[in-house]
Amino acid sequence: MTRARLLRGVVGAAGFLAAGELVIRFGLSRELVFPPPSAILYEAVLLLADRDFLMGALTTLTNWALGLLVAVAVAVPAGVLLGALTPMERAVRPLLEFLRPIPSVAIIPLAILLIPVDELMKVSVIVYASVWPILINTLYGMHDVDPLAKDSLRSFGFGRLAVLGRVSLPSAAPFVATGIRIAAGIALIIAVSAELLAGGVAGLGVFVVQAGSGNRTDLIMAATFWAGAFGLLSNVALQAAERRLFRWHRVRTGAVS
Repeated sequence: MTRARLLRGVVGAAGFLAAGELVIRFGLSRELVFPPPSAILYEAVLLLADRDFLMGALTTLTNWALGLLVAVAVAVPAGVLLGALTPMERAVRPLLEFLRPIPSVAIIPLAILLIPVDELMKVSVIVYASVWPILINTLYGMHDVDPLAKDSLRSFGFGRLAVLGRVSLPSAAPFVATGIRIAAGIALIIAVSAELLAGGVAGLGVFVVQAGSGNRTDLIMAATFWAGAFGLLSNVALQAAERRLFRWHRVRTGAVS
């Protein structure tokens, strides 16, 4: 089934690119506005030998990875703590529900004013955006723990920490992994968005801005292609890790065909 889905995805992507190529080649859209996919892919390959692009991509991915790691280090313990202590969760839930819907892109101008260090500002915004899916999924995972399993351990004399380590955390782990996978995509979006709005010395967003100032639509689309490719690769890698680590969860929920 996985191979069939992969094949359908490849066919769908190829069909989309072919349709776009035909639209441009037959003059239904101006090439200056939107270059043909073949030209975009050609420029994307050339970018692999462009030192400025590679340095920019490395900067973006470094900020992305650092922000995501910090978000995991903050959100997972916070989610476990709130999920284990119901009164505390009820106390902070209104604040969480107030902050969570605020678009992360909207706080970038504020972060620029408050945090003068460029890279620290970008990482901070990435952390803010990434924390929410991890925190919420961790809370859902803690709430999904089978109460019968916890009661069984307690009946054998196990304390709260033992129940947490032996039942709650393993049961919540697949939810945490899903939250991290969702956060990874959001983190990449915010990393590039922060570079687009705040500028800087290097980064995918900075490269796109510079290409736009030179009216190089092909370079803009090629850099955007690689941003999407990085997001796709990270999602595929995290999905593969989930399937390998939590196959028991997929079997329990009927997700394995």
